[in-house]
Amino acid sequence: MIRWIDIADIRRSLALVDFDVAAARQRMAPAPRGWQKRNSPPKRAAVMILLFLHQDSRLHVVLTLRNAGLRGHSGQVSFPGGHQDPKDASLTATALRETCEEIGVSAEGLEVLGRLPRFYIPASHYEVYPSIACYDGAPAFAPNPDEVQEVFSFALEDLLRPRFKCAERRCIRGHEAHVPFYSVAGHKVWGATAMLLSELEGRLRQVLPKAVLLELA
Repeated sequence: MIRWIDIADIRRSLALVDFDVAAARQRMAPAPRGWQKRNSPPKRAAVMILLFLHQDSRLHVVLTLRNAGLRGHSGQVSFPGGHQDPKDASLTATALRETCEEIGVSAEGLEVLGRLPRFYIPASHYEVYPSIACYDGAPAFAPNPDEVQEVFSFALEDLLRPRFKCAERRCIRGHEAHVPFYSVAGHKVWGATAMLLSELEGRLRQVLPKAVLLELA
Protein backbone atom coordinates (compact mmCIF):
# COMPACT_ATOMS: atom_id res chain seq x y z
CA MET A 1 0.00 0.00 0.00
CA ILE A 2 1.31 3.43 -0.93
CA ARG A 3 2.44 5.82 1.80
CA TRP A 4 0.67 9.13 1.26
CA ILE A 5 2.53 12.45 1.36
CA ASP A 6 2.39 14.02 4.81
CA ILE A 7 3.23 17.35 6.44
CA ALA A 8 6.72 16.14 7.39
CA ASP A 9 7.41 15.62 3.66
CA ILE A 10 6.26 19.17 2.96
CA ARG A 11 8.54 20.58 5.63
CA ARG A 12 11.52 18.62 4.28
CA SER A 13 10.79 19.78 0.75
CA LEU A 14 10.74 23.43 1.85
CA ALA A 15 14.06 22.99 3.67
CA LEU A 16 15.95 21.80 0.57
CA VAL A 17 19.21 23.63 -0.05
CA ASP A 18 20.30 24.57 -3.60
CA PHE A 19 17.01 23.41 -5.13
CA ASP A 20 16.75 24.48 -8.80
CA VAL A 21 13.58 26.55 -8.61
CA ALA A 22 13.77 27.88 -12.18
CA ALA A 23 14.10 24.42 -13.73
CA ALA A 24 11.22 23.03 -11.68
CA ARG A 25 8.90 25.87 -12.68
CA GLN A 26 9.96 25.77 -16.31
CA ARG A 27 8.57 22.24 -16.72
CA MET A 28 5.02 23.64 -16.65
CA ALA A 29 5.70 27.02 -18.25
CA PRO A 30 3.92 28.09 -21.44
CA ALA A 31 6.34 28.53 -24.35
CA PRO A 32 6.87 31.19 -25.46
CA ARG A 33 5.92 32.80 -22.15
CA GLY A 34 5.42 36.29 -23.58
CA TRP A 35 7.98 38.18 -21.55
CA GLN A 36 7.45 41.93 -21.53
CA LYS A 37 10.04 44.40 -20.32
CA ARG A 38 8.57 47.03 -18.00
CA ASN A 39 10.22 50.21 -16.76
CA SER A 40 8.13 50.49 -13.60
CA PRO A 41 8.72 48.29 -10.54
CA PRO A 42 6.33 45.32 -10.30
CA LYS A 43 3.32 45.37 -8.02
CA ARG A 44 3.41 42.94 -5.12
CA ALA A 45 0.91 40.22 -4.28
CA ALA A 46 0.78 37.04 -2.23
CA VAL A 47 -0.87 33.66 -2.70
CA MET A 48 -1.52 30.76 -0.37
CA ILE A 49 -0.88 27.13 -1.27
CA LEU A 50 -3.39 25.74 1.20
CA LEU A 51 -3.31 22.07 2.23
CA PHE A 52 -5.73 20.07 4.35
CA LEU A 53 -6.27 16.44 5.29
CA HIS A 54 -9.18 15.22 3.18
CA GLN A 55 -11.63 12.53 4.23
CA ASP A 56 -9.79 10.18 1.86
CA SER A 57 -6.84 10.41 4.32
CA ARG A 58 -4.69 12.29 1.81
CA LEU A 59 -3.40 15.84 1.80
CA HIS A 60 -5.32 17.95 -0.69
CA VAL A 61 -4.41 21.26 -2.36
CA VAL A 62 -7.05 24.00 -2.47
CA LEU A 63 -7.62 25.96 -5.69
CA THR A 64 -10.22 28.48 -6.79
CA LEU A 65 -11.93 29.21 -10.07
CA ARG A 66 -12.00 32.97 -10.36
CA ASN A 67 -15.26 34.75 -11.08
CA ALA A 68 -15.71 35.38 -14.81
CA GLY A 69 -16.56 39.03 -14.12
CA LEU A 70 -13.21 39.95 -12.57
CA ARG A 71 -10.87 42.29 -14.43
CA GLY A 72 -7.69 40.25 -14.00
CA HIS A 73 -7.31 36.52 -14.77
CA SER A 74 -11.09 36.06 -14.89
CA GLY A 75 -12.30 32.50 -15.27
CA GLN A 76 -8.88 31.05 -14.45
CA VAL A 77 -7.83 28.59 -11.79
CA SER A 78 -5.60 30.09 -9.11
CA PHE A 79 -4.52 29.94 -5.50
CA PRO A 80 -6.30 32.16 -3.00
CA GLY A 81 -4.48 35.47 -2.81
CA GLY A 82 -4.28 39.04 -3.94
CA HIS A 83 -2.38 42.31 -3.84
CA GLN A 84 -0.63 43.59 -0.74
CA ASP A 85 -2.53 46.04 1.43
CA PRO A 86 -0.51 48.78 3.19
CA LYS A 87 -2.00 47.56 6.48
CA ASP A 88 -0.64 44.01 6.03
CA ALA A 89 2.26 43.32 8.38
CA SER A 90 3.93 41.06 5.81
CA LEU A 91 3.28 39.31 2.52
CA THR A 92 2.45 36.16 4.46
CA ALA A 93 -0.16 38.24 6.29
CA THR A 94 -1.47 39.28 2.87
CA ALA A 95 -1.81 35.64 1.82
CA LEU A 96 -3.61 34.76 5.05
CA ARG A 97 -5.99 37.71 4.83
CA GLU A 98 -6.85 37.11 1.19
CA THR A 99 -7.38 33.39 1.79
CA CYS A 100 -9.82 34.06 4.59
CA GLU A 101 -11.66 36.70 2.57
CA GLU A 102 -11.86 34.69 -0.65
CA ILE A 103 -12.80 31.21 0.54
CA GLY A 104 -14.18 31.89 4.02
CA VAL A 105 -11.86 29.79 6.18
CA SER A 106 -10.85 30.85 9.68
CA ALA A 107 -7.34 32.22 10.20
CA GLU A 108 -7.18 30.41 13.55
CA GLY A 109 -7.18 27.08 11.71
CA LEU A 110 -4.22 27.92 9.47
CA GLU A 111 -0.62 26.98 10.23
CA VAL A 112 2.00 28.47 7.92
CA LEU A 113 4.57 25.82 7.01
CA GLY A 114 6.89 27.96 4.94
CA ARG A 115 7.32 29.97 1.78
CA LEU A 116 8.42 29.51 -1.81
CA PRO A 117 10.67 32.01 -3.62
CA ARG A 118 8.96 35.00 -5.19
CA PHE A 119 7.55 34.59 -8.67
CA TYR A 120 7.28 37.23 -11.40
CA ILE A 121 4.25 37.19 -13.75
CA PRO A 122 5.02 39.19 -16.92
CA ALA A 123 1.42 39.50 -18.14
CA SER A 124 0.18 41.30 -15.03
CA HIS A 125 3.55 42.75 -13.93
CA TYR A 126 3.09 41.31 -10.46
CA GLU A 127 5.75 39.87 -8.20
CA VAL A 128 3.99 37.12 -6.27
CA TYR A 129 5.10 35.77 -2.89
CA PRO A 130 3.76 32.24 -2.24
CA SER A 131 3.22 30.83 1.25
CA ILE A 132 2.26 27.27 2.15
CA ALA A 133 -0.14 26.55 5.01
CA CYS A 134 -2.06 23.62 6.39
CA TYR A 135 -5.61 23.84 7.69
CA ASP A 136 -6.36 22.03 10.92
CA GLY A 137 -9.40 19.89 10.21
CA ALA A 138 -11.85 19.84 7.33
CA PRO A 139 -12.40 23.41 6.07
CA ALA A 140 -15.95 24.57 5.49
CA PHE A 141 -15.50 26.78 2.45
CA ALA A 142 -17.68 29.86 2.07
CA PRO A 143 -16.37 31.49 -1.14
CA ASN A 144 -16.85 35.18 -1.77
CA PRO A 145 -19.15 35.20 -4.84
CA ASP A 146 -17.71 38.52 -6.03
CA GLU A 147 -14.31 36.88 -6.52
CA VAL A 148 -14.66 33.11 -6.53
CA GLN A 149 -16.91 30.99 -8.70
CA GLU A 150 -15.82 27.64 -7.26
CA VAL A 151 -13.49 26.19 -4.61
CA PHE A 152 -12.13 22.71 -5.27
CA SER A 153 -9.25 20.50 -4.23
CA PHE A 154 -7.21 17.56 -5.44
CA ALA A 155 -4.88 15.04 -3.84
CA LEU A 156 -1.27 16.21 -3.59
CA GLU A 157 -0.04 12.88 -5.00
CA ASP A 158 -1.74 13.67 -8.29
CA LEU A 159 0.99 16.21 -9.03
CA LEU A 160 3.40 13.29 -9.35
CA ARG A 161 1.17 11.05 -11.48
CA PRO A 162 2.01 11.40 -15.21
CA ARG A 163 -1.61 10.93 -16.31
CA PHE A 164 -2.57 14.29 -14.80
CA LYS A 165 -0.07 16.22 -16.94
CA CYS A 166 -1.28 17.37 -20.36
CA ALA A 167 -0.45 20.03 -22.95
CA GLU A 168 -2.20 21.90 -25.75
CA ARG A 169 -1.64 24.66 -28.29
CA ARG A 170 -3.29 27.93 -27.33
CA CYS A 171 -3.33 31.51 -28.59
CA ILE A 172 -2.08 33.80 -25.81
CA ARG A 173 -2.11 37.56 -26.43
CA GLY A 174 -1.99 36.99 -30.19
CA HIS A 175 0.78 34.37 -30.15
CA GLU A 176 0.48 30.61 -30.48
CA ALA A 177 1.98 28.86 -27.48
CA HIS A 178 2.62 25.39 -26.14
CA VAL A 179 0.75 25.27 -22.82
CA PRO A 180 1.35 22.47 -20.29
CA PHE A 181 -1.32 21.99 -17.64
CA TYR A 182 -2.40 19.75 -14.79
CA SER A 183 -5.79 18.20 -15.44
CA VAL A 184 -7.39 17.88 -12.01
CA ALA A 185 -10.96 17.88 -10.70
CA GLY A 186 -12.26 18.65 -14.18
CA HIS A 187 -10.14 21.80 -14.52
CA LYS A 188 -7.07 22.80 -16.53
CA VAL A 189 -4.48 24.30 -14.18
CA TRP A 190 -1.91 26.24 -16.20
CA GLY A 191 0.25 29.35 -16.18
CA ALA A 192 1.68 30.70 -12.94
CA THR A 193 -0.43 28.36 -10.79
CA ALA A 194 0.85 25.30 -12.63
CA MET A 195 4.43 26.56 -12.45
CA LEU A 196 4.25 26.95 -8.67
CA LEU A 197 2.68 23.50 -8.36
CA SER A 198 5.50 22.18 -10.54
CA GLU A 199 8.02 23.61 -8.11
CA LEU A 200 6.23 21.89 -5.21
CA GLU A 201 6.18 18.67 -7.22
CA GLY A 202 9.91 18.93 -7.89
CA ARG A 203 10.67 19.52 -4.24
CA LEU A 204 8.60 16.51 -3.19
CA ARG A 205 10.36 14.31 -5.73
CA GLN A 206 13.65 15.06 -3.98
CA VAL A 207 12.46 14.08 -0.50
CA LEU A 208 10.04 11.21 -1.05
CA PRO A 209 11.33 7.62 -0.82
CA LYS A 210 11.99 5.93 -4.16
CA ALA A 211 9.37 3.30 -3.38
CA VAL A 212 6.71 6.00 -3.15
CA LEU A 213 7.81 7.61 -6.42
CA LEU A 214 7.66 4.25 -8.17
CA GLU A 215 4.10 3.69 -6.90
CA LEU A 216 3.08 7.07 -8.34
CA ALA A 217 4.82 6.65 -11.71
